[in-house]
Amino acid sequence: QVQLVESGGGLVQAGGSLTLSCVDSGIISSIYTMGWYRQAPGKQRDLVATITNGGITNYAGSVKGRFTISRDNAKNTMYLQMNSLKPEDTAVYYCNKNFWRAGVYRDYWGQGTQVTVSS
Repeated sequence: QVQLVESGGGLVQAGGSLTLSCVDSGIISSIYTMGWYRQAPGKQRDLVATITNGGITNYAGSVKGRFTISRDNAKNTMYLQMNSLKPEDTAVYYCNKNFWRAGVYRDYWGQGTQVTVSS
């Protein structure tokens, strides 16, 4: 099992910054992809950014240049630095980790953390 616990959400004014954290515990896998996804009310869950065990990152076009995903392996923690926040960034942000283990694809989610950006 993998447990993912997010923190760092909150209320911020447009133009402000927040940093989300996701602590990863449980099964250790040397090859994995972790990421942040978000879901606004009434909308589907969308990709925000991903990072691989090799440090390769990928961003949604809407956040590129404003958000930065990173991981501190020593702390088993992934971060999402969010700058220049916009009201449309308001959503519940979820941490995800996926990997193959013993021939089975494993996909884990955190409980989510609310980010609200006021105009």
